[in-house]
Amino acid sequence: MPFGARKFYSAIVQNVREQNSTTYPVKEIVTALDEHPVVNDTQLRLWQWIASYYMCTVGEVMKAAIPSGLKLESETKVFYNEAYAQCEELNKHEEEVLNIVHDTCAKKSLSVSEIAAIYKRKDLMRVVQSLVDKEALWVEEVIASRYKPRFETYVRFHPEMDSETKLKTAFDALEKAPKQLEILMNFIKLSKIFHYSISTPNSLPLITKKQLLQTIDAQSEALNSLVRKKILELYTNEISRLGSEVVGSGDLPKLTPHQQAAMEQISDAFATKDVVLLHGVTSSGKTEIYIRLIDEQIRQGKQVLYLLPEIALTAQIINRLKIVFGSKVGIYHSKFPDAERVEVWNNVGKPDGYSVVLGVRSSIFLPFANLGLVIIDEEHENTYKQYDPAPRYHARDVAIVLASMHKAKTLLGTATPAIESYYNACEGKYALVELTQRYAGMELPEVHIVNIALARKQKKMQSHFHPELLTTIEETLKAGKQAILFQNRRGFAPYMQCRVCEHIPRCEYCDVCLTYHKFPDRLVCHYCGYSVEIMRQCPDCGGLDVADVGFGTEKIEDELQIFFPHAQIARLDLDSSRTRSNYEKILSAFEEGKTDILVGTQMVAKGLNFENVRLAAVLNADNMLSFPDFRAYERSYQLMTQVSGRAGRADKRGLAIIQASKPQHVILQYIIANDYAGMYHSQLAEREKFKYPPFYRLIRLTLKHKSKEIVKMAANELAEYLTKIFGNRILGPETPIISRVQNYYLENILLKIEKQASAPKAKTLLTEAIQNIRQLPTYKSLQVVADVDPA
Repeated sequence: MPFGARKFYSAIVQNVREQNSTTYPVKEIVTALDEHPVVNDTQLRLWQWIASYYMCTVGEVMKAAIPSGLKLESETKVFYNEAYAQCEELNKHEEEVLNIVHDTCAKKSLSVSEIAAIYKRKDLMRVVQSLVDKEALWVEEVIASRYKPRFETYVRFHPEMDSETKLKTAFDALEKAPKQLEILMNFIKLSKIFHYSISTPNSLPLITKKQLLQTIDAQSEALNSLVRKKILELYTNEISRLGSEVVGSGDLPKLTPHQQAAMEQISDAFATKDVVLLHGVTSSGKTEIYIRLIDEQIRQGKQVLYLLPEIALTAQIINRLKIVFGSKVGIYHSKFPDAERVEVWNNVGKPDGYSVVLGVRSSIFLPFANLGLVIIDEEHENTYKQYDPAPRYHARDVAIVLASMHKAKTLLGTATPAIESYYNACEGKYALVELTQRYAGMELPEVHIVNIALARKQKKMQSHFHPELLTTIEETLKAGKQAILFQNRRGFAPYMQCRVCEHIPRCEYCDVCLTYHKFPDRLVCHYCGYSVEIMRQCPDCGGLDVADVGFGTEKIEDELQIFFPHAQIARLDLDSSRTRSNYEKILSAFEEGKTDILVGTQMVAKGLNFENVRLAAVLNADNMLSFPDFRAYERSYQLMTQVSGRAGRADKRGLAIIQASKPQHVILQYIIANDYAGMYHSQLAEREKFKYPPFYRLIRLTLKHKSKEIVKMAANELAEYLTKIFGNRILGPETPIISRVQNYYLENILLKIEKQASAPKAKTLLTEAIQNIRQLPTYKSLQVVADVDPA
C-alpha cells in the first residue's frame, strides 16, 4: 500500500462499466464521497465539448471548473492495533516506530508526517509498511475537505422553560446572581417576548451568543450557568458567508423610446435566433435593457448568467441589480474566498437557488439548474480568453454553447463588437440590434488627437503630457469634475538603462526587460515574478548615470501629483487592486467624488459608469497601434473608443484627448468619427486577404523546452511533418518576441484552417503529430501547448 500525504485523488464518475479493462490495471475505488452529484449532466457535456474543441483533457477542464474548496485532500493516519499479538520478532527500528505510535495513539491518531517528525530516518515508509503487514499497525485514510461550513452559536429558552410561571420562578432564583440575571433580562429584551409567546419558541427572533454577550459586556461563564440551570439553551446553525438577505424593490428602470425599441427588437429576434448582438454606443443604457430581460426570465422561473470581463465591474453592476432583485443575485469570481465560492456553487444548483449570477469567465462552469438567458457584457474583451493553464477557452464562445445545451438564449452587448461577432451578425448567424443614441439624448464625447511628436520637437511637452491635456485637466478640476487617464502599462517605468553603455537589466528566467516598480522599489519581471533591487550602478561599465525609460501608471500618478498638488489622485491597475476590497475602495472613492483623477490600465476602460467624469485621456496611442498582432488596429479602436466613452455620461458633453505621434492614422480618424462600420470593413478586407478570422480558424502550437537547440530542432521537425499534411496552411516555426519564459525556450507554429474545412479532423491530425514527436527519446521532456482561437 503506498503512503504519502496525497495518496487519494478525487474523481468524478460519469459512466460505470460492467467488465474490467484488459488493457490496463484497474484501481479500486475506496469510497464514494458524495451522496448527491457535485456536477450535473449538462456540465459534463460542456466539459467534454471544451476538451474536444480546445484540445485539452477533461481532467484539465474539471480542475479549472470546480472551486478548490470542493477538491478533496487526504492524509494517511496511522493507528496502533490494540489486539496486536506479537508472533514475529521485531527489529529495533520497528519497535521504535511501534512505541511512538502506541504512546501517542492513546491521545490521538498520528499522520505519517507527524511520525516522521519524531522518527528522523529515511526508511520510515518501509518500517511502517512492515508493521502494517505484521498487523501491529493499521491505517485509515482520513479525507479532509478544504470547504468547511460556517456555524453560529444561538441562544434560546430551554425546552422546559415553556410558561410565564416557570420564567418568574427563574427570576426569583437568580436574585443572588446579578450577572446571570442581567443576561436573562437582556435575552428577554432581544427576544421581544412581549410581542411573541414564550410557549411558541419558533416564533421568537434568532439571537446569537455573540450578540447577547456583547450588548452587556458579559462573560461566557455566566451564560453557561444559565444553560446548566436549564433556563437557556445553546444551539448551532450553519450560516452563509454570502452576506445578509437584501430585499429588492422590484422597481424596473424606465426605458427611453430608443431603449424600448431595442428591447422589442431583441424579444422579436429571440423568436428566430438563439444569439443576439446588441451594438449600443457607450452610455446608451444597455444595462437597463439587461435588467428588463432578467426580470422576464425570473418571472418564468428561469436563471440568468450575467458575464463581465473584469472583476472591477462587478462592484458597480451588483448594486444596480440588487436594488431591483435583492438576494436573488449571486456573485462568483476568483477574488472571493474558496468557502464563499463553494456556497455560491451549491446555491446555484438548487431549484430555489440564485436567479441571477453575476461573474467573470469562470462562472460558465457553475451547475445551473434552469438557465434561460446568458448576457455577455463587453463581449469584445480579450479578458474572456483564458491564456494559461489549460483549458485555453474563450468564455464568450463557451457561454453560447452552454446556453444552447440549456436551450437558453444569449445576448452579446458592446459598443465596439469583436469583428468575428459583427461578421456573424451581418451573415445572419446572429441577430443584430443597434442602439445608436446615448441615454437621455446626451452627445458622444468630443475627441481631440494631440500631436506629441510635434510638441516634443517644439519642446512643449511637459514630461509625458501635452500642454493641451494639462490645461484641460486643470479646467476640469476647477469645474468640480473628474478625469480618467489611461496608460496600458503598469509599474513606474518599462525598464532602466545605463546611459553610458546602454545596459538594460533583464530577467534571469525570461527573455524580457525588468519593469521598475517604485513600490516596493524593485525591478520586477511581469512574466515569472522574479525581482531584484533597482540598478543604481551599471554592472557592466560601473557607470552611475542610470535612468528609468518610458512610463507606467505609477509614474503618471506621481507626476500628476506634482502638476496638481491639491488634487486627489488614485491608481487602478493590477498592483493597486490585488484584493477584492481594494477594487471596491478605489472605485467607491471615485464614484463618491473623493478622487479627482483616476489613472489606470485597461480596467478603467471596461464599462465603468461615473456621471461626474468630464475628461477621458489616452496617454500613448502609439504603443497600441504599433503592436505586432493582426488584431492591433481592432483592439486599438475598441480600447480608445471605450476610454473615450467614460466621459460626459450625465449633464454635459464630455471630452476625450488622445496623445499620438501620428494624428492622421486611419484608426484615429475612425475613432473621431465614431465610425465602427468603417473600421470593420477596412479590417475585414485585410483579414480575408491574409487569411485570418473570421474567414479562417487559427490554432497556435507553442513548443517549450529548457534547451534552445532542442526546441528549435523539434519545432523544425514538427513543422515539416505538419506541412506534408496541411500544406501552406502551416506558418513557422517562428521564435516569438518573448522567446524564453520561466527558463523554457519557446517556438510557435501557426495553423490556418478554412472555415469550410473539418476542424475536428484537423485537431485529430495535430494531436497525432504531437504524440508522435513526443515519443522520440530526444523530445521526451518537450512540452507542446495547443491554443485554439488564440486571442
